[in-house]
Amino acid sequence: MNWVNKRKLPTIEAIKYNDQQCLDIDNLWNTLHSMFNTAFHRQVDVKILDEISEKLTSPWPLFSKEEFRITIANCNNTSAPGPDKLL
Repeated sequence: MNWVNKRKLPTIEAIKYNDQQCLDIDNLWNTLHSMFNTAFHRQVDVKILDEISEKLTSPWPLFSKEEFRITIANCNNTSAPGPDKLL
């Protein structure tokens, strides 16, 4: 099953660093490496996590192994996940 296909990222969505787009792997690596090293020794205020509100969780509906197998077998490998996270 082919879950991920290679596709070219539109230029307007490409990662930018120093107002330059990272359009090749070497440039992207250098950008990510530089950003990591810039932030590596900075202090982090974990209190910011207190501002995140808790979300209600919903219970999983019960399903059998056979239902799961049939659902996975019927998945379209070119579609995006829907509300049930499968189809």
